[in-house]
Amino acid sequence: MDFFERQRQVRAASNRMVLLFVLAVLTITAVANLAVMPFVLPEQRVGTAILVSIGVLTLISGVSVVKTLTLRQGGGTKVAESLGGVRVPDMPADPKLQRYRNIVEEVAIASSTPVPVLYYLPQEQAINAFAAGYTPADAAICVTQGSLDRLNRDELQGVIAHEFSHIVNGDMRLSLKLIGVVSGIIALAVVGRVLAGTRGGSSRDRGGAPLLMLGVVLYLVGWIGVFFGRLIKAAVSRQREYLADASAVQFTRQTAGLTGALKKIGGLPAGSQLNSPRTEDVSHMLFGPGLRISSLFATHPPLLERIQVLEPGFNPAELEQLRRHWQVQPADGMAEDARSMGLAAAPAAARARAPWPPPTQPSGRPDYAATVGNPTAASYQAGAQLRDAIPPKLAQWAHDRVTAVPLIYALIFDRNENIRRTQHQIVARAHGRQLADQAWSCGAELASLDPRLRLPLASIAFPALRAHPQPEQQRLMAVVGELINADGRLDVFEYCLGTLIFVGLSESTGSTSPWRSRRQSLASARTAVCHLLAVLAQTGNTDPAAAAAAFRAGIAVAYPGEAIPLLPTDGVRGLEQVWPVIDGLVGADKARVVNAAVTTVTADGVVTVAESELLRTVCAVLHCPVPPVT
Repeated sequence: MDFFERQRQVRAASNRMVLLFVLAVLTITAVANLAVMPFVLPEQRVGTAILVSIGVLTLISGVSVVKTLTLRQGGGTKVAESLGGVRVPDMPADPKLQRYRNIVEEVAIASSTPVPVLYYLPQEQAINAFAAGYTPADAAICVTQGSLDRLNRDELQGVIAHEFSHIVNGDMRLSLKLIGVVSGIIALAVVGRVLAGTRGGSSRDRGGAPLLMLGVVLYLVGWIGVFFGRLIKAAVSRQREYLADASAVQFTRQTAGLTGALKKIGGLPAGSQLNSPRTEDVSHMLFGPGLRISSLFATHPPLLERIQVLEPGFNPAELEQLRRHWQVQPADGMAEDARSMGLAAAPAAARARAPWPPPTQPSGRPDYAATVGNPTAASYQAGAQLRDAIPPKLAQWAHDRVTAVPLIYALIFDRNENIRRTQHQIVARAHGRQLADQAWSCGAELASLDPRLRLPLASIAFPALRAHPQPEQQRLMAVVGELINADGRLDVFEYCLGTLIFVGLSESTGSTSPWRSRRQSLASARTAVCHLLAVLAQTGNTDPAAAAAAFRAGIAVAYPGEAIPLLPTDGVRGLEQVWPVIDGLVGADKARVVNAAVTTVTADGVVTVAESELLRTVCAVLHCPVPPVT
């Protein structure tokens, strides 16, 4: 199953959610009217029914809309903080938090998605996690303290890969919408509980009796909303967990990590149940069941079934053996890592990995096309290599919200000293001399950086950039544009970095496409798609004949049977007119464009760094994961 098919299934689940929501609203409205009618004179029933219906519909829709709009901006961080989540420090001293951050960054680099903001729940000893946000650029990942304490690296990696599946496939947006929908249909129960608990507590308070009665009626009627809310969450979420498990296994190429995490949920006393009173709100978003609830309303498949899908020969009796073992010796993830590697517990950077290949000429990647939209274990290995190859000093600057901004500027600084001095002045005018000097110093450190590490380094810096207020983010984007134009030229890396920052920061604050594109078809987008394929063909091929052949290969995918000539372009600058158009394509047409772009890039069997950066930018606009080139 490819990436766009998974997104189609998310849209189908969203349609089911809407239908169930409408059914719930109609049922609640009808029952509310039935509850009121015995107390109304016959001649007043029509008018009363209209008023009750308007009141119920207004309450439900109003709460749903307000809640949904509240979560549209920074929804991931809001959900994490509502459960008591604590943001992981820029430079955590705790080795468990370092391990957590490193794993997330490796997976993000491997799928070329923005690094999410990281949270953890220090008060929760259960094993659980969730990802929340409207777009990958708006995402936050949160894990419990129990996950950090009890899971070894492979197990935590499996859980994180599971959550990244929800990020790239669009499940997060659906989950946040579901919070808004459910908030509306349980609103009557909430209002009823409040009224019943105010003045109706004393039998001597005659004035409170009507409120008590009204509260009880609203609460009972509202329980229909609670019923439907749990039913909607179960109907929408359960199958998505199987798919996320499968994606995590595909990504990490081993089932032991994910099944190990599931076994620890089943074998440890804390399980996956959370203590937070807000758990009901996010139960459908969690890695494991956060509540003990009837199987009818379960948002997750049975734990044993999830394990047996991944490990068909698993015997349920093994869980009891694990329980007895962990009663004697509680699970300790870091200690397990130390034993398995024969090393003292240490940050992930100390782990033995395949050696990082030295800078080389562009290499052939015949399997590259198959991994676009479908990250594999090879993608994860590449991401881990890239993450570990970044010099520690640069990684530290990228994590620090103070130094992340000058680091981004330094990535654009020109090798020509005169141009670099002009860029230094641009930064000084916008931020002051101190930050400009920091950017200059960063530039010296970046001079010898392998070009393959530039965008991964920027990706690591993304959470630190998001931490700045929106006016600061706007200033950052403006300065980046000035720095890029300082030399009068526009190379591929500069353009890709500027576009990725613009798209990422715009979506992290607005939770939607920065272009607000109108709907397009492949026919209406023909000029834009042809221009995109022409730029890709000419970026990777200096020989006109090779460029023409690459272009024809891409056109054969996007517009089969059509003879479209390769026309001259003005390079990557012309792509500014392409993004709003292809962003408006629907899923199947986006898939065709991505396949055509990949075909163009790989037509000669070689993927250069520049081609990889440009393809990553195309896929970022279309929210499709793409592996890095190593």
